[in-house]
Amino acid sequence: MKTSSLQKLLFVLVASSSAILAQAQTSDLNVVTSAVPFLRISPDARAGGMGDVGIATTPDANSGYWNLAKTPFNKAKSGVSFTYTPWLKDLGLNDVYLASGTGYYKISDDEALSATLRYFSLGNIQFTDFAGNTLASFRPNELSLDFGYSRKLKENLSLGVALRYIRSSLANGDPNNSGVVYKPGSAFAGDISLYHDGTTKEGSGFNYGIVLSNLGSKIGYTNDANNKDYIPANLGIGVAYTSVFDETNKLTFALDANRLLVPTPPLATGNTSTDSASLASYRNKSVISSYFSSFGDAGGFGNELKKFQVSLGAEYVYNDQFAVRAGYFYENVSQGNRKYFTFGAGLKYNVIGINFSYLVPSGQGITRNPLSNTLRFGITFDLDGNSEN
Repeated sequence: MKTSSLQKLLFVLVASSSAILAQAQTSDLNVVTSAVPFLRISPDARAGGMGDVGIATTPDANSGYWNLAKTPFNKAKSGVSFTYTPWLKDLGLNDVYLASGTGYYKISDDEALSATLRYFSLGNIQFTDFAGNTLASFRPNELSLDFGYSRKLKENLSLGVALRYIRSSLANGDPNNSGVVYKPGSAFAGDISLYHDGTTKEGSGFNYGIVLSNLGSKIGYTNDANNKDYIPANLGIGVAYTSVFDETNKLTFALDANRLLVPTPPLATGNTSTDSASLASYRNKSVISSYFSSFGDAGGFGNELKKFQVSLGAEYVYNDQFAVRAGYFYENVSQGNRKYFTFGAGLKYNVIGINFSYLVPSGQGITRNPLSNTLRFGITFDLDGNSEN
């Protein structure tokens, strides 16, 4: 793919935190931003069809993406899943995508090990000077690899922990001859999750989950120790209720609420010295203190509530083989104004499950959802064939 101004914008937003803050300061919005935002892209076609809910839904091979603590409740002893998500397909880009894979193995009925891999390709970018002369070509990409352990604390309650390595390669060297030398950034993070399964033997009941994800170090793209960005630490709370009508029909309703544990960037005042001091204070916060300060830096309780993203989803399953899904995602206008409906379907035969999801076009310009008009595809394998999910 040739030079894309949109891809360059993606690069700037992620690689240069000073540009991120400047954009937030010069508009009426004050969006909470972070590096490596690909970690917040839904990597699961089933959840993608339900408005991106997954914290408290019934467990499957993709549980590691949403709530690792669900894994011991899988019926199958082991399973794997693969998902391909085109990115910016609606804008005609064919080499920007998220590919992900995950798997788990139950050591016993109460314990499980898991691993997940996410790879995000931003396509090919050609760097040019002001005259349009080509300076360099680069294929930026990001990935994360994590390993997890989950265990039932009692019959209907479980805990999960995961350790994650993150690598973000957005540019190498000094492609624009600006005097700033870029390098791949790396960070380490972890997840802590809790899951309560309140369903009966037939499958009816109420589940809930709580997840703290991407708790870890900042990430930098230069040798400047003071020029590092926060990664998308997140608090997620989810509930789900399943009603089983008979042996072949069941319906699930689910709700997730997520908020970044990243401090709100300072608003510009127009005073250079004041703004520089505010920006330095924002950057110099320790990771731990940034989590706590993120709950009280938006200018009041009402503004803090606006930081929550809400997902609603429903799933109808017939005979544990056919599934139809729908959902809605909501984000406040002050945090990006993403609002969209999703639809999805699933088919399961023996040990193989196939899932599709579609995001209804929404928004215009910069609020246009990157997944508009995109069909996502995922496939799962229950390796011992005993799962009913």
